[in-house]
Amino acid sequence: MTDANWHDLGPIESLRTRELQQIEIGRTRVALSYSDGRFAAISGVCNHAGGPLGDGALDGEYVRCPWHHYKFHRVTGEGEPGYEDDRVPRYDLKEEGGRLYVNLTAASSRHKGKHDKHPLDRSLDRDPGGIRVLGISTTMMDDKFPRYSTSEALLDTAIAHARSQGMDARTIRLRDLSFRHCEGYYSKAAHACTWPCSITQMDPSDQLDRVYEALVFWADVIIVAMPIRWGVASSLYFKMAERLNCVQNQITIRNRIMLRNKVASFIITGGQDNVQAVAGQALQFFSELGCQFPQFPYIAHSRGWSAEDMENNVRYVQNSPELHEAARELVARGFELAKRLLATQELAEMVRAGRKAAGLHVVKLVSNADDHER
Repeated sequence: MTDANWHDLGPIESLRTRELQQIEIGRTRVALSYSDGRFAAISGVCNHAGGPLGDGALDGEYVRCPWHHYKFHRVTGEGEPGYEDDRVPRYDLKEEGGRLYVNLTAASSRHKGKHDKHPLDRSLDRDPGGIRVLGISTTMMDDKFPRYSTSEALLDTAIAHARSQGMDARTIRLRDLSFRHCEGYYSKAAHACTWPCSITQMDPSDQLDRVYEALVFWADVIIVAMPIRWGVASSLYFKMAERLNCVQNQITIRNRIMLRNKVASFIITGGQDNVQAVAGQALQFFSELGCQFPQFPYIAHSRGWSAEDMENNVRYVQNSPELHEAARELVARGFELAKRLLATQELAEMVRAGRKAAGLHVVKLVSNADDHER
């Protein structure tokens, strides 16, 4: 072989044993497939988020990306029906002397079809206006037969106080939203966990976009109310927290802080103890999202391990002026800190040493389809 553009992929008999594989030749990534006695090669870089197409799977005559399931024809590189204009490059192949060769000069060009940007994919600039307070209730119940929620009752007091002081305040009750569990895109690759969330991009019926919108773009003060369930926060809280990985991951892989100048605080109640552990997890998690905290960032109430008379616990919270006053004071502390943060606006550049993924800059990662074939 004298043509420098042709590269020897190896013996045909060996290559036939796998129907799809990702092959890297220098900076060129090729998705090589074998089906119905025919080899084919297209770019191994997906148009969507740079996923490794050759590590995916064959779906009929289409290569399905392992990251977000976009499909491209294994021979032509064209997108699936209806998206043919969204194509990846294809490569010519030839067989000689029992070996397979690929021409590294692409036989067709990459073309990204026009896609409207997701509404969450926009600048992080804060809209003008006064301080805004967001309450998030993570308690679950049957709304047809609602019970009294101690954590949500104190949250309602806090939000009502914020409004009485002229703040724009709203509550999101997670139980009112239909949203999918986190599906572990980060477990595939750091860059497979995208902003906006991969699920939010692909599933227009997923309603966690309301939480993303409120947290990232709207709120200055965030109050999360959570019941204690077997010594930890509710499963609904963790369902939300797992889906917020896409917010934290932007810091990890993009050095982009999504929650800027935001204050977080917490209301924690339950029939059993472990308040400090629940608070500790919430403080650690929201600090990793970029939030700051007022002095004494949570209020809590629990009657302890042996108190199984929950009706008395409910009555205590209902009739405790001190707890409801504490909820109002929690808002006030958050307001004062948010006011100081918004007066400065600027964020100091983060020093990455000692931070999660601090060393990623020393590894060359393909994170989009513009960094591929020479």
